[in-house]
Amino acid sequence: MARSSYLFTSESVSEGHPDKVCDRISDTIVDLFLSKDPVARVACETLTTTNQIVLAGEIRCAAEIDNDEIEAAARAAVKDIGYEQDGFHWKESNFTNFLHEQSADIAQGVDEGTGSYTEEGAGDQGIMFGFATDETPELMPAPILYSHQILKEMARLRKSGERPEFEPDAKSQVTLRYENGKPVGVTSVVVSTQHRDGVKLDDIRELVRPIVKRVLPEGWFPPEDEFYVNPTGKFVIGGPDGDAGLTGRKIIVDTYGGAAPHGGGAFSGKDPTKVDRSAAYVSRYLAKNVVAAGLARKCTIQLSYAIGVAKPLSVYVDTHGTGNVDEEKLEKTLRQLVDLSPRGIRTHLQLNKPIYARTAAYGHFGRTPDADGGFSWEKTDLVDELKKLA
Repeated sequence: MARSSYLFTSESVSEGHPDKVCDRISDTIVDLFLSKDPVARVACETLTTTNQIVLAGEIRCAAEIDNDEIEAAARAAVKDIGYEQDGFHWKESNFTNFLHEQSADIAQGVDEGTGSYTEEGAGDQGIMFGFATDETPELMPAPILYSHQILKEMARLRKSGERPEFEPDAKSQVTLRYENGKPVGVTSVVVSTQHRDGVKLDDIRELVRPIVKRVLPEGWFPPEDEFYVNPTGKFVIGGPDGDAGLTGRKIIVDTYGGAAPHGGGAFSGKDPTKVDRSAAYVSRYLAKNVVAAGLARKCTIQLSYAIGVAKPLSVYVDTHGTGNVDEEKLEKTLRQLVDLSPRGIRTHLQLNKPIYARTAAYGHFGRTPDADGGFSWEKTDLVDELKKLA
């Protein structure tokens, strides 16, 4: 029997967190290649540490992109985040590029007409999950949404110059109390932020306080002894200088904050032929449309794939006892509404565009669709068709 009253916690990390710096660089490289060739193949991993930026992975592109252009893109990403510190500087850090051509063995299973199947297959085997819940207008779990919004607002104030005391590296954590399965209040908030040397801890606490109050619903600010700001004290050395970063180490931050299953595959650094990314996006798209159509208050969708095979091996829908439509019928309908082959997903969501650097921080889901196609998986354009099922 599902619990109706409980506490649930999610965390987020800022764009200046070492792992998120790597996600941003990797996705910037994806965008660079897709801007030159919409069907480019990219699998870019990034490592950062004290004044070091290292790229590795596999690429294939019809256009010629030299190392200087790749390096310039990576440095521009770090500059935009805001790193101009002695231990990690966008201009002064050493840059090493180990990207190389994609394996022909992998390509033959994925390219149309070259593998065991004539249709373009999935870039890998795996399982992907999508989730939506009606507990927020964005149809996202509230704890991860608020955690993202706190850090996003802090970054905005830092970059605008209104809060120069903040530095790029930061983390947040929000714990909510649920009653009858709905969030009713916040029990604790944790914010740890890198700051300029010489700023007092009490001052940082009071700079963070109004940001948290603006993000949370009115009256939801936690008790004073459950409002933690830099609980370890001084936080001047941060970012890749304080802790090495790697692409793909914040997958729960990227999705639903632990409120839903995760397939295990990271998103950043991968072009949309990789179902780790594109199938996770379409799973969210389908789940969000189910909830937006009023067919359920909560919905989890799982897709599974085999490398080189176009069709999904399974489509699973779980409405957690909140649905008003038979789940098996819903599974069949969703497959009819959207072609869930890798090519079909990319075509339906228009994913072969340079739209990925913006996804690297503050979550891939719960965002507003952009006019240029960014966050297309957040659209609710299937609602009218799905309402016919009700």
